[in-house]
Amino acid sequence: MCGIAGYAGNGTSGSLARMSAAIRHRGPDDEGFHEEPGIGLAFVRLSIIDLVGGHQPLSNEDGTVWVLLNGEIYNFQEVREALLKAGHRFATRSDTEVIAHGYEEWGDACFERFDGMFAIAVWDAKRSRLILVRDRLGKKPLYWTVKDGDLWFASELKALHAAGVVINRIDPVSLGAYFRSDSVPTPRSIFDGVHKLEPASAMAW
Repeated sequence: MCGIAGYAGNGTSGSLARMSAAIRHRGPDDEGFHEEPGIGLAFVRLSIIDLVGGHQPLSNEDGTVWVLLNGEIYNFQEVREALLKAGHRFATRSDTEVIAHGYEEWGDACFERFDGMFAIAVWDAKRSRLILVRDRLGKKPLYWTVKDGDLWFASELKALHAAGVVINRIDPVSLGAYFRSDSVPTPRSIFDGVHKLEPASAMAW
């Protein structure tokens, strides 16, 4: 289990650090950040694949594509071989790096090639574009909200709370659903204005 968090727009290093601290229990082995104008990314890691070289956020060679991955790409070796044949060169043996090079090679269509359980964030610096992706069954969680025209996302609601971008107001429709089924159906969350990315879905900002 790992955790991802971040913003697209106007955020601060302090808010990013608070988000990371709120989900630190998801990744006790490593912590990483990337910030540039318009984007902030945070990652906490439980090391499973490429224990030494799998530090995140992870980028392509020139730093124009940045990736966060919570989960596992089961077929990453197969995808890696295809990318090697296409001329890409890898600096690690982690499954996360195939996302960076896969996005370079195939654009948004790369996500269709990945088998696994995952919540992914990709920052395309050339286009100032953030893509959030969730696996087909929704195994890995991903919450998002918009505040003052900025997008915020995280693996858990508590990270969004830590950033100060969630209003403590219960969504009455979600509350009713919880009382009926003991769960809150996607794409809603228990809090008004906070959403869960649906399984087998991607969104761009």
